[in-house]
Parts: sequence; structure tokens; C-alpha cells
Amino acid sequence: MSSGSHLLYLHGFRSSPRSFKARVVQQRMEAAGRAADLICPQLPASPKAAMDLVLTLVERHAGNLAIIGSSLGGFYATWLAERFGCRAALINPAVDPLKDLDKHVGITTEWHTGEPFEFKREYIDELAALKVGAITRPERYFLLAATGDEVLDYRDMVAHYAGAHQHVIQGSDHAVSEFEQYVDEVLAFCLTDNPNEGDAGSDHRQ
Repeated sequence: MSSGSHLLYLHGFRSSPRSFKARVVQQRMEAAGRAADLICPQLPASPKAAMDLVLTLVERHAGNLAIIGSSLGGFYATWLAERFGCRAALINPAVDPLKDLDKHVGITTEWHTGEPFEFKREYIDELAALKVGAITRPERYFLLAATGDEVLDYRDMVAHYAGAHQHVIQGSDHAVSEFEQYVDEVLAFCLTDNPNEGDAGSDHRQ
């Protein structure tokens, strides 16, 4: 791992820093003596508020930052990676959450606490403002996508991140329940000083 990099973890819709994948990342960073380098905020429901919070948290690290984003967090991570020119690892990322989240407008609950929150109609417009039509510098991205994702279509992910480092898991699910098998690969991409950029575009299937 690079000694200077900070790592930002962005959870998905209705999720939190208590999610399984976030905790796995936290455990690996702690084991490496890097717990202080991990930034893992609870994101507000408002996409604009979420990005305002993240920009405040990472402002001093923007030149030395890598991002992991899961589901909706992958959508956010893509916007941030384009803004900062940093690396991003995306786990079953939402490519077009505008249509996926439209049906969630109203009162819903947070997965890990059961606490209700409101996903407002105007949040769809806030998502639209963050949409990246096409990525630049695909070598900055690593996609971990599962063919068994029951929420999002992995083929949309593969197409949107064409040219990026890609690992397509045969089977699995939206949560990537066996994420412990893949976390080291994700962290190596994010935090190694000079990963083999020559592998960009390869599709390591399993």
C-alpha cells in the first residue's frame, strides 16, 4: 500500500458505514495500521448534501485520494473521481440511479437501524446533476461486478466502464456477500503506488 494515500468509502442507498463491505474494508485498513487513512461517512439522503459533506471531508486529501463506492456510492465515486482525477473502485455501481430510485421517492428506512428517512422528489434532480455520461481515463477505474446482482444489471456496468480494469464475478449478488474474497484486490488497486496499468480493459472472469 502507498503510505500517503487516503481512502474514501461511500456506501449505497439505505446503507451506512456499518455495512458488511464497509466493515471488511475497515478491518483490512486497521490490520495494515492504516485506520486513520480511511474516511467512511454516513451519507445524507440528499445527493447534493452527500457530495457537499464528502467534499468538505476530503478537501485536504483531494490530491492523494482513492475511492471505493458501492451501488449508489459507486455513482457518487464516479463523479468524484472525474472531479479529482483520482482512482475509484466500484462495487456493483449504480449507472443510472435516476430511474432506479424514482420508485423509492417517499418515506423509506435505513437498513441497519430501521430508522425512517425521506427520499424527496427533488433528489432525483440532484442525482441528474451528478451523472457522468462517459468516463475519462478509464485506467483510473476498477469495476467489481456480479452477474447475479438482483438489483442492478451488471451489463450496464461493464458497458459504462468500458476500458477500465474489470473483474466480473459469475453469480454472487448485489451485496457481493463474499466480498472478503475480493477486498485485497480492490485495496491493491486503490492504494498501490503503481499498479500495472497495462492490464486496463482486461476482464478477469471467475
